[in-house]
Amino acid sequence: MSVAPAVAVAVVFVWLGMVLAISFLEAPLKFRARGVTLQIGLGIGRLVFRALNTVEVVLAIVILVSIVATPPSTGAAAALAVAFAALALQIGAVRPRLNRRSDQVLAGLDAPRLRGHYVYIALEVIKALALAAGGILLLSN
Repeated sequence: MSVAPAVAVAVVFVWLGMVLAISFLEAPLKFRARGVTLQIGLGIGRLVFRALNTVEVVLAIVILVSIVATPPSTGAAAALAVAFAALALQIGAVRPRLNRRSDQVLAGLDAPRLRGHYVYIALEVIKALALAAGGILLLSN
């Protein structure tokens, strides 16, 4: 395996690990900690997910450069395209709506709950599965 594919594999699995650790471990647990109010949890969550999404974009760019340098199999490319699309939808469509609601909650207003969290979680599951599949397929190239 040359350098570009090895970089792509490593970065895919780092990205997958970050998604699993933050989205499926940290995010739900923070609201169970003593003394963490909804406002505090939302404030922390916004900060953490903004940072995560920023790092995800950087990792996606590194993967994209790596696979352009050495194109992977069609299956690996398709799986990674799904992960990239899920991230783009999260950042471009779902997070802005969630941010508007959390702005209202943080301002002390009574904001209705949104189904956007479920959409975000579904996209996280899709992204995690796509990254796992993409990483495995890259390894088998």
